[in-house]
Amino acid sequence: MPEARTTATRTTATRAKSSPRERARAAFTRDILDISRRQIAESGAAALSMRAVARELEVASSALYRYFPSRDALLTALIIDAYTALADRAEAAHARVAADDFLGRWQAGCHAVRDWARDSPHEYALVYGSPVPGYAAPQETIEAAGRLPYLLLGVVRDAWEAGALGEPADTETPALSAPMAEQARHLAAATGLEELPDAVLVRAVIAWTQVFGAVSLELFGHFVGGFADNAPFFATSVDLMAHAVGLRART
Repeated sequence: MPEARTTATRTTATRAKSSPRERARAAFTRDILDISRRQIAESGAAALSMRAVARELEVASSALYRYFPSRDALLTALIIDAYTALADRAEAAHARVAADDFLGRWQAGCHAVRDWARDSPHEYALVYGSPVPGYAAPQETIEAAGRLPYLLLGVVRDAWEAGALGEPADTETPALSAPMAEQARHLAAATGLEELPDAVLVRAVIAWTQVFGAVSLELFGHFVGGFADNAPFFATSVDLMAHAVGLRART
């Protein structure tokens, strides 16, 4: 059997197939996105301006519209890129942990979220901060946005299927209301997690939102004066949420 090609070889082959015009277009698109990210970091997403991006690129603003038909289209591309970068980081960390180490996989994914958010605070704010006035995210952002929560919820699903999900930390939680149970079933159907009991799925979603809440509070400065070092607090939050769902260390 021929030896598998490396990623670098595949990339070279892909480039060889693309025309100079296509490569130039891809490079200019990257320049547009890079400058847009810098503008967002400096002035916020609401202030993103196609005209200002064009000025920095030293081209007519009309040239940008051949790449992005509107400012909202440019924002959408930036949002998809941010979701993708975050999911890539979390998936890479998750993949380094043994498949049957469910707690370790949960911890790795959650800590990768915090690490990426600290490395890319303005991109994190773009997707998890205040909505951009007048912008409505289109359907095409959903797939990229769903990769990370599905990764974390998938850890719980795998633990459940393996019979490794322990009893939740709080066994006296009230039964789900009918509306909540209905929403849980809808979410399960949309994510392919129908095998999870409603209560387990809801606990997992709550755990995921609590983890993101801890990241957001830290990133937006709401822990100032509370915790001198946020890392131990975040690690404790991750572990408590895992315990609440029923994820346990391997024995």
